[in-house]
Amino acid sequence: MYLGLDIGTSGVKAILLDGSFAEIGAAHAPLTVSRPAPGWSEQDPDSWIAACEAVIGELAASRPEAMATLRGIGLSGHMHGATLLDASDRPLRPCILWNDGRSGDQCAELESRADFRGIGGNIVMAGFTAPKLLWVAQNEPVIFERTAKVLLPKDYVRLWLTGEHVSDMSDAAGTLWLDVKRRDWSDDLLAATGLSRNHMPALVEGTALSGHLRRDLAQRWGVPQVPVAGGGGDNAATACGMGIVAPGTGFLSLGTSGVLFAATDSFAPNTQDAVHAFCHAVPETWHQMGVFLSATDGLTWLSEIVGRPVADLAALLPTQITAPACSGFLPYLSGERTPHNDPGATGAFWGLTRAAGLPDLVQSVMEGVAMAFADCDRAMRAAGSGLDAAYVVGGGARSDQWLQIIAAVTGLTLLKPRSGDLGAALGAARLAAACAEDDISDRIFAAPAVGAEVRPEPELAALYAEKYDTFRRAYPQLRSLS
Repeated sequence: MYLGLDIGTSGVKAILLDGSFAEIGAAHAPLTVSRPAPGWSEQDPDSWIAACEAVIGELAASRPEAMATLRGIGLSGHMHGATLLDASDRPLRPCILWNDGRSGDQCAELESRADFRGIGGNIVMAGFTAPKLLWVAQNEPVIFERTAKVLLPKDYVRLWLTGEHVSDMSDAAGTLWLDVKRRDWSDDLLAATGLSRNHMPALVEGTALSGHLRRDLAQRWGVPQVPVAGGGGDNAATACGMGIVAPGTGFLSLGTSGVLFAATDSFAPNTQDAVHAFCHAVPETWHQMGVFLSATDGLTWLSEIVGRPVADLAALLPTQITAPACSGFLPYLSGERTPHNDPGATGAFWGLTRAAGLPDLVQSVMEGVAMAFADCDRAMRAAGSGLDAAYVVGGGARSDQWLQIIAAVTGLTLLKPRSGDLGAALGAARLAAACAEDDISDRIFAAPAVGAEVRPEPELAALYAEKYDTFRRAYPQLRSLS
C-alpha cells in the first residue's frame, strides 16, 4: 500500500493505492486562505498538519488492514509558498502563498542583483518564493532575522512526518534559489536574497528517500515506520500520476487557470516568453510549463455576468464546431504569464456586432482560451519542447466542443483519460512506490488508458489560423490603449 498526500490551497487530499496502483481509499480535509490586505494570500502552516491528521486518521479508521501494510508515503503540494521557521522549527508568521502579489516591487530589485533567469531558469515574478523573502526582509526585518529555515508547504508537512528538513528538486526549482541545470542550491541566488544554504533544506530527487515516518505517528495510525519519498510540486506530481515522465510527453490542464506541461531531457529555459523551466520529480529530467491565469475562469466570469450556469452556457454550442465565432476574446481577466508576463493585462471582446448572441460570446471565450494555449505551445516550441499530443485534464475537459476548438487552434491531439483521479495525490503515491521499490520504470509511472482522442480537424484548423493571427495582434493593440 502507498499513501499520497497533496497539500492543496483549498484542501489536503490523501489517496491510498494498493500494490497494483488501484485506488482503495481517499479522504479530503478543507483549508482556508487568509487575505489580510489587497493582493495578499496567506495560510497557517499548522492548518496543513491538522488537515493531514484528519485525512490520515480517516483512512486509518476506515481501512486499518490496508494501512497496516503501508510501504511508503509520498508528498505533493502547492509551490512557491514561503514558510519561515525559527530555530525551534516553529512558524514565525503565516505562509505567504503562491498567489500572493505583495512582492511585485521586489522582483526588479532581485533581477538586478543576480542572474535569476540564467541560473534559476525563470523570470522573477511575485508568485515565486525569493521575492517574498526580500519583501519580508524589507517590511518585517525582525522576522527575517529570526528565520532559521525556509520551507515549502509540503516540506513543512514532511518535517512533521519525519523530523527532517528536506525538499525535492521540482518544488525547490519554484523558489528561484535553485540552479535548475545543476539541480543544487545556488549560492549567488541565495545571497541576492540575504540567505545562505544554512537556511535551506537538504535536496533529494522526488523518487528518493527523504526520511522515515516518526515512531509516535506510526503507532498512532497503526502503520509501519515507512519511508517518505521526496515527492514533488503539484504540477510535477500530477505529471507523475499520469505517467508523464519521458521527454516529449505532456498534459494540458483546462482548469481555473491553463497549464501546458512538457517533460524534457535537459534544462531548456525561455524566459523571453515567460515559460517556466523546472526540474521534474524524477531524476535527470526537467519540464517546461506555459501558464495563463484565466482558462475555465473566463467561462465562469461570463456565467456570473449573464446569470446562467457554466454547464448551460457550454450546452448552447452545437455538438460539432464547424466555424469560428464571429467575435473574438482576449482571456486576460487576471493579468497574464506566458508569453506576455504582464500582470496588468486585461481581457476584451472584439468584432462584436448587433447580431452577436450569447452562443457567440461563449464560443469566443472558449476560442480565446484555446489561443492562449496556442501561445504557450508556441513559446515552448521555441525552447525545444514541442508536443504532438497531450493528455487533457481539468473541469473544462468535460466539454467536447471546447476540446475540438483547442485541438484545431493548437494542432495538438488531445487524449482524454478513460477514468480515474489523475491529480497530484496520485502522483505523490506513485513517487512513494518508486522510492520504496527503487523502481522508476513504466510499471510505476504507467500512462492512463485513453478513452477518446480529439484530433485537429483540418478544415477548422485552417479557419482558426487566420483568427489566431488576429488574436496575437489584439493584445499589443489593446495594451497600448490602457
